[in-house]
Amino acid sequence: MKQNRHILIKNIYYMLSYAFQALRQSNFDDIATEEFDHAQNLFAAILCRGIGAQLKQGLYRDYQIRMEDISTMRGRIDMPGTIRHKIARRQILSCEYDELSENTLLNQILKTTVMLLLKSSEVEAQYKDILKREMLYFSAVDLIEPSSIRWERLRFHRNNQTYQMLIGLCQLILQGMLLTTECGENRLASFVDDQWMCRLYEKFILEYYSREFPELHVAASQIHWALDDGIGTMLPVMQSDITISYHDTVLIIDAKYYSHTTQGRYGAHTLHSNNLYQIFTYVKNQEAELAGRPHAVSGMLLYAHTDETIQPDQSYRMSGNRIDVRTLDLNCEFTAIAKQLDQIAEDFFGVKRSA
Repeated sequence: MKQNRHILIKNIYYMLSYAFQALRQSNFDDIATEEFDHAQNLFAAILCRGIGAQLKQGLYRDYQIRMEDISTMRGRIDMPGTIRHKIARRQILSCEYDELSENTLLNQILKTTVMLLLKSSEVEAQYKDILKREMLYFSAVDLIEPSSIRWERLRFHRNNQTYQMLIGLCQLILQGMLLTTECGENRLASFVDDQWMCRLYEKFILEYYSREFPELHVAASQIHWALDDGIGTMLPVMQSDITISYHDTVLIIDAKYYSHTTQGRYGAHTLHSNNLYQIFTYVKNQEAELAGRPHAVSGMLLYAHTDETIQPDQSYRMSGNRIDVRTLDLNCEFTAIAKQLDQIAEDFFGVKRSA
């Protein structure tokens, strides 16, 4: 599908800075002033600074189980292995012991991501040189197959929480940059796919309202089905992208990052029907949940702006509820993006962002 949506690469950094609060630290400040021709250059610049900061603190190490045949006991004796040596008249023991190692999954993910970026022709030499020097400290760390990573199983705690932003960025890179295979090797494609940007787009909008409008309650909450008999077997989960509430007013936002904001047929342009059905369903079920107390529930489809001639900007009244369809222009200075989002908060909740 031909991509006809434009976004300033610099704005990807701003979106990431909301998605990952660690990017708002001082050692990343100068990235916002740099000009990037490709998203991969931006990712490389962030990783250069992030990994450099991590190296100053020290790479995260964890205990790894090792099996070794040695002449003196260490750790726990592996009886089956030791018995085999005795039968063969070898005076050695098979031992299992824990060893503190830098070859952890988190470091493996970092190294794998960096090595893929180093193969990219779109990453400038200045960033490659820095990443190569940093990778000297990862000599004892193995590479892994990106598809084998179980991201949902990763856990962060006090000893490795400084990795959370870096690993989150690696996940977006490895899952979102299209992987091609050349001569049996993984390589990053030269563009970011819609699925990657859609996830970032959703998280950015949620975190923007959460951070800039603390008086609002902002969450990606589930909406319960309004069931007459309470039986909901096999019904899908209704998971909103962003639900914002303020006093008795609720706005459910469904963020959409598509190549085309409308669908065309026989020369006529209409809204994506499935999107409209979905947001209407969310709104009516949320309203049913609030029945019996004062409330006003509205919905919004918020599309990323494309370069198409026709852009949706409509407000409808449907069965007593307001349903808006708007676009967010990402191909402008970030202050203009913020102004668009601020206007939504003012329109629906009558609140303004603090200066």
